[in-house]
Amino acid sequence: MHTAAGVEARLPIRSDMDLVWVRQHVRQAAALLGFGLVDQTKLVTAASELARNTLVHGGGGLMEASHVGSGGVDGLRLTFSDTGPGIADLDRALSDGYTSGDGLGMGLGGARRLVHDFHVESAPGKGTTVRVTSWVRRPPRAGGAV
Repeated sequence: MHTAAGVEARLPIRSDMDLVWVRQHVRQAAALLGFGLVDQTKLVTAASELARNTLVHGGGGLMEASHVGSGGVDGLRLTFSDTGPGIADLDRALSDGYTSGDGLGMGLGGARRLVHDFHVESAPGKGTTVRVTSWVRRPPRAGGAV
C-alpha cells in the first residue's frame, strides 16, 4: 500500500484554470498510486467531465481526492461537490448518450463507465455530490469472488 502523501487534496473549482489543476492533480495522484497510463487517462477523463459539470452546472464547488485501500489494493477516491441547482432528472442525466452539450460530451453516464465505483447524490435546489473510486487493480469482493 502507498501512503497518502501527494494524493490527498481539496481543490476549489471556480474557473477554467481550476479544471486544469484538477486534471493535473488526478494524473499525478494516480501515477503515484501505480495506475497504468490507460487507467490514468480514464480517471483523468472522468475527473475532467465531473469537474466541468461542477463548474458549469453547479456554479463551482470542490474536488476532494483521497487514497483508499481495500484488501491490499490501492485506490483513488474523488468527490466533486457543489451547492448549485441540483439535477432535476437524475435517471435521464445518467442515461447513455445524454449530455447537456457542454464538456466532453460523455456526460455522467460516460464518466461512470470510466471508473470502478460511482455514486451520485443530487436534489433540485440542494446541489450535487458525485463520488468516484478507481482501483489500481480491482479489489476482491466479499466472499472471495473477483
